[in-house]
Amino acid sequence: MTLDFHTNKKILEEVAIIPSKRLRNKIAGFSTHLMKRIQKGPVRGISLKLQEEERERRMDFVPDESAINTDRIEVDKETIDLLASMGMSELPGVVLKEEVPVAMSLPVGGFGGRGRGRGGY
Repeated sequence: MTLDFHTNKKILEEVAIIPSKRLRNKIAGFSTHLMKRIQKGPVRGISLKLQEEERERRMDFVPDESAINTDRIEVDKETIDLLASMGMSELPGVVLKEEVPVAMSLPVGGFGGRGRGRGGY
């Protein structure tokens, strides 16, 4: 298949037995559309050898340094208690995080009302 509708139409005419001209044109148009999408990037539901090789290459890639640093893991008091209850309180790198007080903020404006967000009363 190609990126040209008329070429795809001729190929379909030679290769397949399609009962009507309208159906042949629809198939040629859709295959042209898919070919253009495939050229731009991977298309869901269509597996090409090149796309499979690209995906395998990405899956086999191992970074030099892990994105997750496990040397020091900061957790809150509840998590420390949970780990202790499971007998895992002595895990290496797990430290208690300092509690930072969070100020509660109230929303500006009221809730509900008539015609909120519709521009009229």
